[in-house]
Amino acid sequence: MITITVCIGSSCHLKGSYDIVTELQKIIKNNNLEDKVTIKASFCLGNCTKAVSVKIDDGDVLSVNKNNINEFFNEYILKKL
Repeated sequence: MITITVCIGSSCHLKGSYDIVTELQKIIKNNNLEDKVTIKASFCLGNCTKAVSVKIDDGDVLSVNKNNINEFFNEYILKKL
């Protein structure tokens, strides 16, 4: 199981973390990956100056926004499956 942790702290909330969570849920459902990928919320992941902070399992903190979310998912999630 892959866990995607999305920051919902103040800075990321203002940058659209709710939209990122919603979009990730749609992508996971559309790819029938509900049993392989889960989403968790977390407060500050320490990358407040960029877009919404996202971490995969215990990996690096990445920045995701509406413009790169599909690329992010394809590169960092689908390639792991």
